[in-house]
Amino acid sequence: SGSGKGSDVVAYAMKFLGVRYVYGANGPNAFDCSGFTCYVYRKFGVNLPRTSTAQRSVGVAVSKSNLVAGDLVLFTNPSHVGIYIGNGKFIHASSGSRMRVVIDNLNSSHYKRRYIGARRVLK
Repeated sequence: SGSGKGSDVVAYAMKFLGVRYVYGANGPNAFDCSGFTCYVYRKFGVNLPRTSTAQRSVGVAVSKSNLVAGDLVLFTNPSHVGIYIGNGKFIHASSGSRMRVVIDNLNSSHYKRRYIGARRVLK
């Protein structure tokens, strides 16, 4: 795992709010969900695998009640990944109708239903 605090990761991730979603894109002018997490964490010395499915096995598992800023949050149907920013929210490259890097609530019915876990990749 790399150096850097979760708050630093979040601050860096926030710089990309509004950047467009393109499937297979690695940034910085466009991202897909796992391209976004890869790009952000690389700045902090963490090399994540390229797909959201593979990112399910990095770092250590964290329960939803113990999430801290900078943890990866993972979803299914379809496979998806974002970065927890605190207060029940996460930032991610959304492929939905918005096609942008956006902030969403982990407890919204859409994401609550799809949530499958979280991983801590920062020391």
